[in-house]
Amino acid sequence: MSMLDVMRRLQAAMPAGTQPKFKNAEELMAWQLEQGRIDSQRIAEQNRLTRLQKVLGRSGIQELHQSCTFDNYNAELPGQRHALEKSKAYANRFGSGFGGFIFSGGCGTGKNHLAAAIGNQLLSSGKSVLVVTVPDLMMRFRETYQDGAKTTEAKLMDDLCNVDLLVLDDIGVQRGNTNEGVVLFQIVDRRLASKKSVGMLTNLDAPALRELLGERIMDRMTMDSGMWINFDWASYRRKVKS
Repeated sequence: MSMLDVMRRLQAAMPAGTQPKFKNAEELMAWQLEQGRIDSQRIAEQNRLTRLQKVLGRSGIQELHQSCTFDNYNAELPGQRHALEKSKAYANRFGSGFGGFIFSGGCGTGKNHLAAAIGNQLLSSGKSVLVVTVPDLMMRFRETYQDGAKTTEAKLMDDLCNVDLLVLDDIGVQRGNTNEGVVLFQIVDRRLASKKSVGMLTNLDAPALRELLGERIMDRMTMDSGMWINFDWASYRRKVKS
């Protein structure tokens, strides 16, 4: 059956007064080709995420933080409310630019919660998100050099650079490891050059993080509506235990 015959049958089956979505066979063919392209991209993205999950041994957001939302974030202090508002705005405008975010502060101050809330909102809208600790990431890169490795260094780098939002946690925990700075530079520089957003969670202050990452990366992280938020209040977990 020709495409023209398909169009005629569709038009004959339509209720009276209904305007067809496609006026001719060429428009129908163009729509089918576009849908095929969209489906191919979706399948490629799913395969990439599945591969990353196998290599990293985890899903995009850890189970502990999969229920984190903006609504259940504890925002008693002015600084916490500021962090909440800025994080909400970042999630809502995601895709309009490629600026990243840096959350700096001690353990238990809510950095992971708000990063996960951003990620969970993006996941619900069909975006791909990965949150990974830098020590874990460094271990996975070392494994690519072993016999029988699940992936190659180049493939792992490609996958990390194609996810819509990559959040790097525990930056600076392995401070002094020269390889960490090199790998982070490669990932962040490549993602930002491709206009892909990066989030960073760290307990380092601005001078220490600038020393680790370098001027170029730090400057690019905060451009194009990127943001730095200091989580400079006491640990919520210690407060709950006391």
